[in-house]
Amino acid sequence: MAEAQNSPKPSTSLGQGGPPSVGSSTTAGSIAVAAESTVATRMSAPPSFDVADFPVPHGREEEWRFTPLERLRGLHDGTAVAEGGIRVEVTAPAGVTQETVGRDDARVGKAGKPVDRVAAQAFSSFEKASVVSVPKETVLTEPIRIAVHGEGGTAFAHQVIELGAFAEALVVIDHTGDAVLAANVDFVVGDGAKLTVVSVQDWDDKAVHVAQHNALIGRDATFKSVVVTFGGDLVRLHPRVTYAGTGGEAELFGLYVTDAGQHQEHRLLVDHTTPHCKSNVVYKGALQGDNAHAVWIGDVLIEAAAEGTDTYEMNRNLVLTDGARVDSVPNLEIETGEIVGAGHASATGRFDDEQLFYLQSRGIPEDEARRLVVRGFFAELVQQIGLPDVEERLIAKIEEELEATVA
Repeated sequence: MAEAQNSPKPSTSLGQGGPPSVGSSTTAGSIAVAAESTVATRMSAPPSFDVADFPVPHGREEEWRFTPLERLRGLHDGTAVAEGGIRVEVTAPAGVTQETVGRDDARVGKAGKPVDRVAAQAFSSFEKASVVSVPKETVLTEPIRIAVHGEGGTAFAHQVIELGAFAEALVVIDHTGDAVLAANVDFVVGDGAKLTVVSVQDWDDKAVHVAQHNALIGRDATFKSVVVTFGGDLVRLHPRVTYAGTGGEAELFGLYVTDAGQHQEHRLLVDHTTPHCKSNVVYKGALQGDNAHAVWIGDVLIEAAAEGTDTYEMNRNLVLTDGARVDSVPNLEIETGEIVGAGHASATGRFDDEQLFYLQSRGIPEDEARRLVVRGFFAELVQQIGLPDVEERLIAKIEEELEATVA
């Protein structure tokens, strides 16, 4: 673990040249440091809505070096053609409005610009964006549910979810079926508002899903994201957080179970540009099977103006079988010494045989003991969801995924 507390020197970057154990790349139990020295300057092009501003990636770029480009089905080089491959259904409580708008609507892209070629391609290619709005001071007692179902084709999409000042809402975005999908999702959280978003990737085995999630957090507002990834051939998600006013708080939680042959990649950026804001990142993953590959990149940037920042990020990975690989890279860049606290941690390890032995010594069969240990590993993240039906479904899915390991 690497930590920085009230560093006296501005522009401090904790990466490969910083304290030990900041990142790891794991194959069959071996661990090596794999961290970069900066956060802000590692992208190959600045953010832009224009796909022409981004070169076609070749896999050598920092933001693409872990991604198997040949499995993106042309999303990265412009050869993918939209075929209407998804069906979207929105179920919302009374008082919530839903609109279909063009990209010239002022709310589209307000939360952030695309930061790579696929996100820019998605922005340039979608036909209509969906905007879901919660009026100011509206407190929803039922969740907004957005079902995205793949129907076998290629699609580009844009979703906007906006909360007015002092509104409160919980949104569940559920991805199922088979599709090749590139999308941008914007979350605009008004002053004093509270938004919880649960994004579930439960795709069929051949699906490809690449998405950028942009959250713009208002003054004294709270944003909580829970990302859950199970299915798909390749899933690459890029959650990003920026602050529009002081006192904003962001919590980013993630859970992923990576099976044989799957590539699951989560790349996060929390950009502290505003004073006296908080962020907390916790992602956990379990891997099993040959060529299961999980990538977690956690970037936190504390800019010079962001005095009073309090931030922490952590990634934990549990390798259940041989043949699985984890790349875990936390990055923390600090440009001011006037902070409350900042730290990051990453750890990857095998199944704990001592825990297994303890449970078996109490009369619990080995397969059940393994399930209990993995369920305990994920429990704190599942509990962040706050919806019993979704929590129960995810626990059942974890159990289903583990069947292959204990069989």
